[in-house]
Amino acid sequence: MSRIDEVRAQMMQAMKEHKKERKDALSALLTALKNKAIDKREDLTAEEENAVVLKEIKALKETLELTPANRTDIVEECKFRISVLEEFAPEMMGEEEIKTAVKEVLDELGVTQPSVQDKGKIMKALMPKVKGKADGKLVSEVLAGMLAE
Repeated sequence: MSRIDEVRAQMMQAMKEHKKERKDALSALLTALKNKAIDKREDLTAEEENAVVLKEIKALKETLELTPANRTDIVEECKFRISVLEEFAPEMMGEEEIKTAVKEVLDELGVTQPSVQDKGKIMKALMPKVKGKADGKLVSEVLAGMLAE
């Protein structure tokens, strides 16, 4: 079953249960998935579906950051939508898994004493391996921490 079918089924269930906020969040995700499929003009792969879900979550997190603290209605709505979309997001890598991936890349590149100057080269080799599995910001922070050691 494709992600579009899953989201559609969940949306129908939310409609039957009269959960308007959940239905709205799922509807927005369904629209984003369908638009991506229309742009591509064929069915989406699992990686592309994951990328759409992560993009929607990222957009909501950015909205959350930019929202003034006194607008609790927007803050609550964004948090709820993020919690709904995370049900469809892929499992993200933790810090330990990222460190393991960094060590593998260092071995591949033959870098024994990584320095800050090597960060760009390391990130260039690392990001394709963790794309869609780890947050780029977290990967950068973990790598910077390892370089500082």
